[in-house]
Amino acid sequence: MFAAIARGGHRLEDARPWIFDDPFALVLVGPVWEQIDAQLRAVFPDRHARRSRAGIALRSRYAEDRLRQRTFDQYVLLGAGLDSFGWRYPDLATSLRVFEVDHPATQAWKRQRAAELGLPTNDGLVYAPTDFETTSLSQSLNAAGIDWNRPTLFSWMAVTPYLSVDAVADTLHAIGTNASSGSEIVLSYALPEALMDDVDREFVALLKPLAASSGEPIQTSFSRDDIESLIVRCGLKIVDHPDRSELIRRYFSQRSDGLEPYGECFITASVP
Repeated sequence: MFAAIARGGHRLEDARPWIFDDPFALVLVGPVWEQIDAQLRAVFPDRHARRSRAGIALRSRYAEDRLRQRTFDQYVLLGAGLDSFGWRYPDLATSLRVFEVDHPATQAWKRQRAAELGLPTNDGLVYAPTDFETTSLSQSLNAAGIDWNRPTLFSWMAVTPYLSVDAVADTLHAIGTNASSGSEIVLSYALPEALMDDVDREFVALLKPLAASSGEPIQTSFSRDDIESLIVRCGLKIVDHPDRSELIRRYFSQRSDGLEPYGECFITASVP
């Protein structure tokens, strides 16, 4: 809900051009979004709220840009949350099979909410309930009917900080072992606080107790070298690993409002 409210808030509060446009975000959360937004504003000062909105919009934009840059037959959203890709691009359902992988309870709530809204279903959108800490990704996707021989993009955004290093490695290894050559994964990760700027350290200090109180404590961070080493050990090849300055150059350099993202890091790797 936090991420969806940030995506929706980006449309309401930040100037065009939007980094990412998700007209379903607030609709999926429902009328309670205003109450939650007010609670978040009481925790996060505006400078943190702006960075957070921009960073959350950027993570979706980065992943979907990668999807457009290559030809994939399958798109797997790991930790899909309230992502609305399947409804924003219904025309792709005929050429792209979309798998939403998420915690069973989260996914059940989302599916019930979509049914209440009367959002359409289609055979190209497949749900695969999975707890990354206890369930094998390959088993879950096999049960959902994935074809490992087809070129696939895996999007794994805003999940790794809430998992153990072993759980992150298991998921990366499953992709490196099972997916076809040329398949890719885009993922985000958190830097150690010592490598953050002051504003991001303040943001994390505010976020940690909020995350812990919701049952999803922040556990894991990586330096750039550490995440690259882990990805390579899991049988994958680094394709794109922009630093903060490069992300700002790609997505924010033409803006006049000074909007910049929270320092979440993104990396793309492929199956050799």
